[in-house]
Amino acid sequence: MRFLLRITFWLTVVAILLPRAESKPVANTQISAIEAMSAAKATVGDMRQFCERQPDACTVGSQAAVALGDRAKAGAQRLYEMLNEKLSASENDGVTTATSAGNVKAVPLPAARPSQHTSQNTLTPADQVPAWRGPAPRKDVHERPA
Repeated sequence: MRFLLRITFWLTVVAILLPRAESKPVANTQISAIEAMSAAKATVGDMRQFCERQPDACTVGSQAAVALGDRAKAGAQRLYEMLNEKLSASENDGVTTATSAGNVKAVPLPAARPSQHTSQNTLTPADQVPAWRGPAPRKDVHERPA
């Protein structure tokens, strides 16, 4: 339930901060920061007691959250499988693995990176010479003798 409240809060904040099509404000009311904080505090206090007042709504809300989470997981898994199939079709290197359903899918291997140990000590003596920096500026350039 806290998850739903947090999501609702942040979505409300984002919706409030999004620019509107009209440029002039709807109302000319001035709300102080103290009044806004007081209203927010009262709203949060009311939300904390919501499940005590409406236990059925909390139960249904939590079941809906679980169902939405399951659907999101299934959608993400399907998207992952589609992307994996597209990548394996375009970069098929002959490596195959068996899946739990008995189907055989091509799985692309990542590109090999050079080992750090084989690339050590490859600088020539000319590469190791420090770069020329020129002479240091003189300190008495700004002082003029009288």
